[in-house]
Amino acid sequence: MKRIGIVGVGLLGSAVASRLLARGFEVTGHDTRPEQVMALAASGLRAAKSAADAAAGADAVITILTTPAVVEAVWLGADGLLEAAPKTAVLMQMSTIGPELSRRLGEAAVSRGFRYLEVPISGTSTVVMRGGGTMFVGGDAALAETCRPVCDAIAAKTVYVGGVGDASVAKLAANLIGGMSAIALAEALVLGAKSGVEPARLLAALREAPVRNGTMDTRGPLMVSHSFPPHIRLDLYLKDFGLMLEEGKRLGMPLPLTSVAHQLCTAASAAGHGGEDLAAVITTLEYLAGIKR
Repeated sequence: MKRIGIVGVGLLGSAVASRLLARGFEVTGHDTRPEQVMALAASGLRAAKSAADAAAGADAVITILTTPAVVEAVWLGADGLLEAAPKTAVLMQMSTIGPELSRRLGEAAVSRGFRYLEVPISGTSTVVMRGGGTMFVGGDAALAETCRPVCDAIAAKTVYVGGVGDASVAKLAANLIGGMSAIALAEALVLGAKSGVEPARLLAALREAPVRNGTMDTRGPLMVSHSFPPHIRLDLYLKDFGLMLEEGKRLGMPLPLTSVAHQLCTAASAAGHGGEDLAAVITTLEYLAGIKR
């Protein structure tokens, strides 16, 4: 399994493609933004004109797309993957989507003779580029083992979760915890600033405390500097919080903290920060606290 097609080479897709190329895989990539593909050409990525072109001749095809609607269109639409991909290819869905859509894609793939895995990855594009991501795998256990060399080339850890849909739940749960961690840090820094403690000093103190976590290292400096280059865009987290709420509604369970996070990200996005990193949520909390920077 050496020839990999990737549909979607944005921030995360580029990191995944780079990991595979560095480990000797032949990678063909497609994105609706040609500049994303061209940026990887020097590393050996072959440019594809379409999703079908990316899938042609591939041993495995990975989709890394932004929204459930785009995922559904690429998989099930006219000239989509299920129409164009070779039946010998393993179809691997890496986008963050709800478990119900993942199950529906899996059923559609299997009904047409394909092998299907869901392989969402936990970690920002920067973390994945460094080889620090964790991949959650859902689907047939034997197929997951067959595809392990591909997964291990991308992520530091590959964790088999269970059947199709289970890995999507794990990814949403991981993003729930990661998102809450970022929002909690932002609220803590705003509390400090309102009390007269310089954010940089407070962050340095927190990083010496038992509560230290990875968010303080990755997003803490962004919050202090008020510079928000995207590791994961805020709008993508807004989408993810929405997926969590949809799953909670389907299960008949409340997700009160997720609801608040969704509202805060909605406000930050409406204020023009949707394309920036999730760390930009601090701007909404500062506004609510009457802090102007």
